[in-house]
Amino acid sequence: MATFTGLSASQSQLLYLCSPPISSPAFISPPLHFKKQAPVRRLLVVPLKCSSTRPSQDADSETETISAPSSSVSLASSNSTYNWRAGIGAVGLLETAYLTYLKLSGSDAFCPLGGGSCGDVLNSDYALIFGVPLPLLGLIAYGFVTTLSLQLSRKNLPLGISERDGRLLLLGSTTSMAAASAYFLYILSTKFAGTSCSYCLMSALLSFSLFFISLKDVGLQEVQKVVGLQVCVASLVVATLSTSYSNLPSAPSSTANINLPYFTTEITTESSPFAISLARHLHSIGAKMYGAFWCSHCQEQKQMFGREAAKLLDYVECFPDGYKTGTTMIKACADANLEGFPTWVINGQVLSGEMELEKLAELTEGMLGPAKILKDEVCLSQSGVLFGSISSYSKFRKLKDMMIMVHIESLL
Repeated sequence: MATFTGLSASQSQLLYLCSPPISSPAFISPPLHFKKQAPVRRLLVVPLKCSSTRPSQDADSETETISAPSSSVSLASSNSTYNWRAGIGAVGLLETAYLTYLKLSGSDAFCPLGGGSCGDVLNSDYALIFGVPLPLLGLIAYGFVTTLSLQLSRKNLPLGISERDGRLLLLGSTTSMAAASAYFLYILSTKFAGTSCSYCLMSALLSFSLFFISLKDVGLQEVQKVVGLQVCVASLVVATLSTSYSNLPSAPSSTANINLPYFTTEITTESSPFAISLARHLHSIGAKMYGAFWCSHCQEQKQMFGREAAKLLDYVECFPDGYKTGTTMIKACADANLEGFPTWVINGQVLSGEMELEKLAELTEGMLGPAKILKDEVCLSQSGVLFGSISSYSKFRKLKDMMIMVHIESLL
């Protein structure tokens, strides 16, 4: 039922703007005349909803204004994630490249922590997968992750791969790397109990970091769609490693339940006059050699000096009571912050590894006063020949390795 109401001027104007024009005056009731009352105009009000496209347009423009910065922030966040992943992958690339070089060249690894124990792990049968060096496989994996992350950050993917597919490829790759790292940590804790391998731990940290960054980048909803594929990839990696290691012994004899009593190794070489003079010189300036009784490189260093000269050296044995799993070095070795054996500490300078006698002579030349140098330069051999040693030997070695030899029969 239509209702009639009186309208003010402003309300009438609003109704005129919002209502369609009335083409027929039939909707307007004629004035009604009542006794002693002024005529009142009545207007039929049809309920209409006022609408305009202008607010909608304003809302759309506001939405576009808000969404533009949001997309920019999302793009910047994605690029930052790719750059982080590329940086971490580059660190792993350098580590595995170094270990691959050592493995292929047969060189010993420099072990920042744990002395030579990390070399036992890196040179074991567990460092090979079906005959392929493990660091080489890691080099390929880190190289793939680094390259793909850089291409994603530049939006320049090969073979028409979409950005979504590129992210899923990274997720699959880092999943396999994390699964392999978890398996290697299990091997390290069970087969190499008590052994420290800083390179193994660093690689595991890098792999897990890449995996979690990839998870965050893909998003929970997308991960839920491919979780089955991730489980298959991880299972395949573990099965491959288990198959490769199935024929290996349960524990390497060199590292399983180590209990090694202290022993001495006889030095079989004879000392040259130069080696004796050099040993006296090193003793006089306070140079020290740190080593371990089980260290083959330490024994080789002593063999370079020979029996007589080795007794003159200030040698510090870091495990005088023997070695077993969990044994720590004595305080003197721990305070020296050793990175491996043998280690020379000469006038505050730390030198790791075996050192040639001529190199030691060159490094210590000029550390003594003239009187002491002259005393150390006189060294009498069994054949009665006077050799120039230390500073003189080092100087003449630079001049086409010439030696000064003077017969001393007239001096006797």
